[in-house]
Amino acid sequence: MRHGAASAVRGLINAVLPPQCLACDALVATPGSLCSECWMDAKFITAPQCSICGVPYPFDPGGDAVCGACIRARPAYDRARAVLRYDELDRRLVVGFKHGDRTHGAPTFGRWLSRAGAGLIADADLVAPVPLHRMRLIRRRFNQSAMLAHAICHSRAGQDLQFAPDLLLRRRHTPSQTGLNAVERRRNVRNAFTVNARRIENIEGRRVLLVDDVFTTGATVSECARVLSGAGASAVDVLTLARVDAPRGGA
Repeated sequence: MRHGAASAVRGLINAVLPPQCLACDALVATPGSLCSECWMDAKFITAPQCSICGVPYPFDPGGDAVCGACIRARPAYDRARAVLRYDELDRRLVVGFKHGDRTHGAPTFGRWLSRAGAGLIADADLVAPVPLHRMRLIRRRFNQSAMLAHAICHSRAGQDLQFAPDLLLRRRHTPSQTGLNAVERRRNVRNAFTVNARRIENIEGRRVLLVDDVFTTGATVSECARVLSGAGASAVDVLTLARVDAPRGGA
């Protein structure tokens, strides 16, 4: 009966407020989905890709190939994966989610993240978001990375995953990374994060899955991974909704 009532309520809501595409607002049949045109434009990242940073390869080099950037400078994290290449469509998805209050897309993003990061999630003990500074959190009203991390845990309800929204704290109110190059980004977030003293005992010997919205140079997640590893994490993997199709620049 409860299922029937819930279906009736959803049907009524959809009749009054028809579901729209997450990217372009075209009408769609299912809430939290993309229209056919946007789906065709979405550039989902699949193998082959670097076994460490997850950058997609234009051809299959075979085996667990590592990209040149990771050979030159091994990242502070162990592995990174992303759902989509960051292009115009994904920019609309991310900007709408972060700044347009389109948080209804979180369950869909959680399912996408769960598929893209299946191997990382299978090994994870803790799922933690990249934190916002409290001043930015007050202005935005929510941490988009925390919503994505929670959606991953919800989509993997049968797995023993611990959602740790306050594992890391942002102790400096850093300027936006937008417009900064790789070196400036690293400098901007240096010593900006710390482990929550109340959660430090949860980290020792455990694998942490760090979640963020966009991987650009890797500066932010690398700094977070450095802090977590210093607190005793056995490994830190990174999972993001999108990644910029550009070299890491050693970050």
